[in-house]
Amino acid sequence: MTGGLFEYPAQAAFGRVLPKSKVFAFGSVSRRVKDLFAAEIERIVWRFKLAPETVNLPAAPGVTEIQIFGVELKPGIEELTEDVLRCIDNAIGFPIVFEIVAPTVKGARVKVVAAYKRPSEADTSKWVVGDYVSTEWVPADAKRSTLPVTLNLGSLYDQMLRQLMPVAGRPGESLKELAERQRLIAVKQRELVRLEQQLRREKQFNRRVEINGQMREVKAAVDALTEVERGRD
Repeated sequence: MTGGLFEYPAQAAFGRVLPKSKVFAFGSVSRRVKDLFAAEIERIVWRFKLAPETVNLPAAPGVTEIQIFGVELKPGIEELTEDVLRCIDNAIGFPIVFEIVAPTVKGARVKVVAAYKRPSEADTSKWVVGDYVSTEWVPADAKRSTLPVTLNLGSLYDQMLRQLMPVAGRPGESLKELAERQRLIAVKQRELVRLEQQLRREKQFNRRVEINGQMREVKAAVDALTEVERGRD
């Protein structure tokens, strides 16, 4: 079984193609993003709607439904630009889990991608979309897991997203807190890459010593953020 790739109940099937024009109609979309849609996406299918009436789970604050979108890539496209996913997320007022399907000469492959998405605390009519996390690519016919057994849609969304997170949750850590910690880890990892590149270019000894010190600090911060048991008595 592949974590994050679920077998959804037949009664939750929606199966409607979502025209790209419908996505663009929900807000201002730049020409660059429209061009990415045209270049990378074959079609978008609204595959499943996980709602009280389809999965027999009550809604929860911020999670009244969970949408499962299939995004089929055009031949030759190996990855979907994140800005495209963010555009779709901004257009749809529900949490979304994406299944990205890419055709290859050896058969289609799939990976699951999602960002932690919640209503804005300042304006509940707007949504806050976090950083995207994903599984690895697997064959499209890989065996799927059964949906987690939960008490409501909020708990279901929590467990679905946690399976995509590259870091494990800490005891008592909420999904919001875990997503924020994962975001900070990604920021520090990008900073580390930048410093490594800077070190390779630097010729002055004193400056190299300074950069090495900065790298040690960033690595220590990443270690602290990734430590699962941190904060326990």
